[in-house]
Amino acid sequence: MAGGKHIYGKGKSRRVFGTAKVGDRGQIVIPKEARELFKIRPGDTLLILGEEETGLIVSRPEVLSDIANKMFDSMKTEEK
Repeated sequence: MAGGKHIYGKGKSRRVFGTAKVGDRGQIVIPKEARELFKIRPGDTLLILGEEETGLIVSRPEVLSDIANKMFDSMKTEEK
């Protein structure tokens, strides 16, 4: 069952799952509802991206790989 609270006006795909406290070793716990929704299991690799003004993005590496592939394919199509 999908968890988290919907963000008003942003549709059902955007959710707030709460907060995470950073431990002494710099670790955080991803809320259970988010782990279940996104099928995150122990041992999975997550990509952490950051930008000083806007913050952090946590994603599965394959999500960004798929986006990059679509961009490159689009660029090849435009070149023809």
